[in-house]
Amino acid sequence: MGDLEIRPATADDVPAIVTMLADDPLGAQRESPDDLTPYLTALERLSADANQRLVVAVREDRVVGTLQLTLIPGLSRRGATRSIIEGVRVHADERGSGLGTQLIEWAIDESRHLGCQLVQLTSDNTRTDAHRFYERLGFTASHTGFKLAL
Repeated sequence: MGDLEIRPATADDVPAIVTMLADDPLGAQRESPDDLTPYLTALERLSADANQRLVVAVREDRVVGTLQLTLIPGLSRRGATRSIIEGVRVHADERGSGLGTQLIEWAIDESRHLGCQLVQLTSDNTRTDAHRFYERLGFTASHTGFKLAL
């Protein structure tokens, strides 16, 4: 395995990111690699927002992972800033290689560097392997999440 670079995502990375987002049973139902327009528009919004970090992991000039880190300043917890890790994906060829751990550790370190006091994430109830992975990294399933589709 070659050296890994974690860097901000660019428009050229969007096809690879969307392919990874669609490469599982849940993503296959909600993602559409055939039309990248909404993803490119979203990347423009993310890039313009100082509280967003969309990154890719690149090995040997190939995008092999991605995640989004969102910073949320708040009043609770004595005015703490928290971060949310979202959209974690590892290319099928890289699963089990430790890349997911490197991505999450990057997000935790970046959150600490940016002054966050808490890192949180959600994971679909059906992703039991992901739950074990996050627990191994020190996360606890301390809350129940709710969503409302609009």
